[in-house]
Amino acid sequence: MTIRAVVFDVGETLVDETDAWGDWADWLGIPRLTLFGVLGAVIARSGDHREVFEILRPGLDIGAEIRARQAAGRRPMVMVDDLYPDALDCLRRLAAAGYRLGIAGNQPTSTEAVLGAIGVPLEIAASSEGWGVHKPDPAFFERIVAELHLAAGEVAYVGDRLDNDVGPAARAGMAAIFVRRGPWAFIQTSDGREVAATATIDSLAELPAVLDRLG
Repeated sequence: MTIRAVVFDVGETLVDETDAWGDWADWLGIPRLTLFGVLGAVIARSGDHREVFEILRPGLDIGAEIRARQAAGRRPMVMVDDLYPDALDCLRRLAAAGYRLGIAGNQPTSTEAVLGAIGVPLEIAASSEGWGVHKPDPAFFERIVAELHLAAGEVAYVGDRLDNDVGPAARAGMAAIFVRRGPWAFIQTSDGREVAATATIDSLAELPAVLDRLG
């Protein structure tokens, strides 16, 4: 089936989250290396990223901290400056090639406005908070298909995580594209587990050619 739309995850797919996590460490008064090390350990045991805060600051009210950060003028989780160098060029090339584009990830609603203003025509700029459903819930991927009014096989989903992106997208019938970068990608493949992706890439610069080959 011809792929007509390409939908992207956010963190470590389009956006480098290094500065965002580093700013959280600074905000909480924790050495950055300590936070990054704990994050890696959580990923290795397939934990939720929010466990990092519970380990480092037991009982922390994350919602209250987010509000306090906003009041203090701290950076949001996602900024345009955080986009990987290959992200915009890839999106523009795909748009020029006639693909319908979307962005949908496990993010707060504030991310929608940031990514919706990057100068690329997007049919979807959605967050899990806005939709009220989080990956890897199958309903998240069903929502993508419903928003695009396409068959699942006409949609490619691009992500860096085997558990949240590749696996559930493939089970939903989409073309699952694994972009191998960021801590989740490398840690989740370090044990030699099977990558059940339609294609694996190391950079979004490879994606247009991969989609061409997929027909």
